[in-house]
Amino acid sequence: MKKLTKKLEDIMSAAAFAEAGEFETAREIIKGKRRILLALRGDESDVNAFRYALSMCKRINAGLDILYVSESAATLLNNFKNTLEKEGVNYVIAEKTGCVKKEIIDYTEKRKDIQFVVIESSEVLNIDCKQDDGTLSDAWKKLKCPLVLVSKGASPSMA
Repeated sequence: MKKLTKKLEDIMSAAAFAEAGEFETAREIIKGKRRILLALRGDESDVNAFRYALSMCKRINAGLDILYVSESAATLLNNFKNTLEKEGVNYVIAEKTGCVKKEIIDYTEKRKDIQFVVIESSEVLNIDCKQDDGTLSDAWKKLKCPLVLVSKGASPSMA
């Protein structure tokens, strides 16, 4: 019942904003609070992950949360910001320290609106997230949403 009440409140708020000529705000309210989390590792192939995440944001009308843990990823952000602004995608940047896997899990625990996580696939990440038998490690199993791994020249895979 609470969800229905909240949805009705959102619709009424959007209608009020639309009547006042604030069409963009009304669209933001109606589209919901869907977000995609892009985790940057600071590699050149992060560009492929960014392109995929941007494409998905536009396709499902979602905002983008960008999480990064390395200084080299920070340099990529300027280019990404310009593109996001040009494309009209709402974005938030979160700088974290430590292990990218742990930061992703912590972030998705706190944010229930994350639809899925996009990250560049690398040997380091694969070793880190796979056990000897090829199954996902216990840490990745705790992830509350799908994990999309993007690699050079290949289509994304769901983990």
